[in-house]
Amino acid sequence: MKAERTTTFSLKRFYCCLILLLPAVLQAQSRYDSLTVNLQKIMSRDSLPGMSVVLVDAEHVIYQKNFGYSDVANKIPYTSETLQHVGSVSKTFIAVALMKAIELNYFNLETDINDILPFKIINPHTKTSKITIRELANHTSGIIDNPAIYPNTYHFYPNLRPSSPSALGMLQQYGYEQKIANTSMKEFFYDYLSTDGKYYSEKNFVNAEPGSSSVYSNIASALVAYLIEIKSGITYAEFANKYILNPLKMEHSGWFLSSVNLERHALLYINSKEYLPLYDLITYPDGGLKTTSADLSKYLQAIIKGYRGDTTLLSEASFKAMFKSQFESGKLPKGFNATKRNKGIFWNLYTNGTIGHDGDDPGVSAFLFFNTTTGKGGLFMCNKYMDDKSPIIGLLIEAVSR
Repeated sequence: MKAERTTTFSLKRFYCCLILLLPAVLQAQSRYDSLTVNLQKIMSRDSLPGMSVVLVDAEHVIYQKNFGYSDVANKIPYTSETLQHVGSVSKTFIAVALMKAIELNYFNLETDINDILPFKIINPHTKTSKITIRELANHTSGIIDNPAIYPNTYHFYPNLRPSSPSALGMLQQYGYEQKIANTSMKEFFYDYLSTDGKYYSEKNFVNAEPGSSSVYSNIASALVAYLIEIKSGITYAEFANKYILNPLKMEHSGWFLSSVNLERHALLYINSKEYLPLYDLITYPDGGLKTTSADLSKYLQAIIKGYRGDTTLLSEASFKAMFKSQFESGKLPKGFNATKRNKGIFWNLYTNGTIGHDGDDPGVSAFLFFNTTTGKGGLFMCNKYMDDKSPIIGLLIEAVSR
């Protein structure tokens, strides 16, 4: 009889707790159901071929949804294992690799890059000014992407997978003419930044002292990865794999088409019907990571943990340095708008309390971020370039705000 009363009491307590928790559970479920509906509306409105969305906290995937197709004509679904480029989200990996290189005593953020490089970089507009690694990492180095040169660092491979007949012609209209031979970062940076290089030009530099002007630069970003190569004695891909991808078991990710499973690779769409050939980049660290949403979510969770003190990837001091605001109010570099963000080491520190980075390239759009207060984050990957990602970003930010 005593056991029966205990059991009855336990059941009553269980149902009372369930009733108390039910509104919160239903609210959370409703929020994610609403998120799915709203994402589906954007998919339809913007004629997006495929997309994967993931929300996480430090330990769990709290929402995961895939939409559309990796191959529209053959109705191959876009899944969490679908592979594609993530554009400049790749730069956050340079940030982690850079902080690891500093931990290994290769250099520090204030190191003059001419103390490391096998050639000298001279900005023809300033000539006597040194460029530091910090300035490369916060886009104030003065090195910029010459639009006549940079698009030619992309190499397209139509023989690896058929593409739409008009695709290469459309790419050429935007400067992707493949006029630069497929070469190493070492050779390209010499040709682009050395006064004796075949692509050296005053148009490769902004007319301002290093640190004084903010101009987003893919080439300056990839130069950080080349500095890591020089000091480590291995390629950046090998360094990033050793210290980031492998520890996180990002087993389906890589930096080159030759290092990933092309059967998983999404078609990269120009519009709802036309799609591009696959491609690699000479300056691959700045935008060449090919990954899946499942793999990328592991990375995001590691970053969230690191922000909160975990030292799996980097020391606590390195994480703090990586996420430290680079620009002080009243001392902003020319051209930098601090209304919505500050800069960390490559990462964007948004004024809404999130930290992240977006990514765009031919046929791709992506975004990765986390909320510093809730400890939740999110990402999305789409196999089409989007003119405006803000509707999706807004939905994801709202979803992890509580």
